[in-house]
Amino acid sequence: MQIAILLYDRFTALDAVGPYEVLSRLPDTEVTFVAECPGVVRTDTRRLAINADAALSDLPRPDIVLVPGGFGQSDVMDDGPVHAWLRAAHEHSTWTTSVCTGSLILAAAGLLRGRRATSHWLALEQLRALGVEVVKERYVFDGKLVTAAGVSAGIDMALALVARIASEQVAQVIQLGIEYDPDPPFAAGSPASAPESIVEAVRAHSRFAEVTAAGEGRGEGEPLGRPS
Repeated sequence: MQIAILLYDRFTALDAVGPYEVLSRLPDTEVTFVAECPGVVRTDTRRLAINADAALSDLPRPDIVLVPGGFGQSDVMDDGPVHAWLRAAHEHSTWTTSVCTGSLILAAAGLLRGRRATSHWLALEQLRALGVEVVKERYVFDGKLVTAAGVSAGIDMALALVARIASEQVAQVIQLGIEYDPDPPFAAGSPASAPESIVEAVRAHSRFAEVTAAGEGRGEGEPLGRPS
């Protein structure tokens, strides 16, 4: 099974690495980080980089496509090589997936119109404006399209995907192997449970703070959910 994880300038590390830690443990699986051009690609913090071992053209028909989100997502919304690759790969993929604002890229490429999908909670209205039926869930399956909510939700999505690809037993073995047993010190992991002051603090410093209902506005700012 060939899995392609898309990288682009200023992606969010955990969006890509979280699912990688799960999917790379599937038997008979090859995971490749791909980008327009092979080489080092920096995350949205600029302090971490991952090497893209292959160009998009090197993996035209992966079995699984995974698109992470990140601050750089806004620069991958216009039609171009990434969108062309996504559309072509999706025609032959078994699963086409995204994490966080990666679903905005899939939607911009025309793959989510009229489909059920999710994204980071701050990006849901922008996703809706792209013709998507927004679902406020941790992860959403709609046929072979699988989308995850913000950042850490990619781990949950990947485990659910493994259960469908292999079995629930395999998924549980992987979950235990990576000791994925969340027990956060605060109940602030979603806007429904976080104190209102925390929700407003994240909203105020988000790059979506000034995005219009039409999904426009691609100015510079802090990465998604990171206070300045």
